[in-house]
Amino acid sequence: MATASRRAHKHFQLDSLKIKRAQRALRAKTETETIERALDFAITEYESNRLALEATERFLRSGGEIKDVFGKLDR
Repeated sequence: MATASRRAHKHFQLDSLKIKRAQRALRAKTETETIERALDFAITEYESNRLALEATERFLRSGGEIKDVFGKLDR
């Protein structure tokens, strides 16, 4: 969660039903906590996807070979 020195007042027009649904899904107590958790989740998801893509690119550059031992990829 952001420290008090990094917080800024922002004014958005947001769908209140989406906020309530996200609040339940994220088990947040307040709307502010909901937005903070949703932003943290988005940042974490982005970083995870970026790292997975980098690992995939490294694997492909390494010349590694994938063998279809079950014959599922030919379909």
